[in-house]
Amino acid sequence: MKTISKIAGMRRWSEAARAKGRRVAFVPTMGCLHEGHLSLVRKARREADLVVVSIFVNPLQFGPKEDFKRYPRNLRRDAGLARREGCDALFVPSPREMYPAGYRTRVTVEGTEEVLCGRSRPGHFSGVATVVLKLVNVVWPDVLLLGQKDAQQAVVIKRMLQDLNAGVRVVVCPTVREKDGLAVSSRNSYLSADERRRALGLSRSLFLARRLVRTGERRAAVIIAGMRKVLSEAGVTDVDYLEILDAAELTPLRRLDGDVLIAAAARVGRTRLIDNVRLKV
Repeated sequence: MKTISKIAGMRRWSEAARAKGRRVAFVPTMGCLHEGHLSLVRKARREADLVVVSIFVNPLQFGPKEDFKRYPRNLRRDAGLARREGCDALFVPSPREMYPAGYRTRVTVEGTEEVLCGRSRPGHFSGVATVVLKLVNVVWPDVLLLGQKDAQQAVVIKRMLQDLNAGVRVVVCPTVREKDGLAVSSRNSYLSADERRRALGLSRSLFLARRLVRTGERRAAVIIAGMRKVLSEAGVTDVDYLEILDAAELTPLRRLDGDVLIAAAARVGRTRLIDNVRLKV
């Protein structure tokens, strides 16, 4: 596995791969790799000849009171995990490399950034779209792999790449969960033992919603009321949102029909967690 820290070096690597007719799959991450990331790398190996993983904690997507400085970083550990899964190139640029002095451009995807997490994290998805477009322009992949846990992020990125004719195929892979149902996340490491137990209310509320839909319930208000009760019983009281939306357009639904996203976000202690389920109704 080759580790690359400069944009010019990453471009040379990608150009050489393309010149040999090799297909490149790309998994963008902020490091602190976990089973969710590694499942994307394994899928990437099946989708292309070569796999690139990026590790970059992107300052543009953190608000002024968010956890940019304390976001977990362990490059040696991450590099070992990426190598074990068959990563061919690890791209680890610095903030200065990605955003040199004088940088002033941002990408905005209208209509998808202002809902769900975007309401409480203004500018977050603009930062996500900006860094992913820059990374795609540098890595030049054929395939980009994302996780369903970050459902809104996947919608924003897919729309951005489609609208800007990037020519990259996007594959969204299922959420990876712990045995008890908690969605795997880098931020789970912030949770105390008691907070982790309470955090299970998030996935349990979504599993309840899924059961209600499968038994015929189509009223969004009824499903959300059931989810809220599960969260309250688990001791999760700081709920950011519980919403049911069209999965492609992120528009709210009063009655469930078609491709549906049921999404939840809440704070457990100081840690903000998100989760979702996607259903065909």
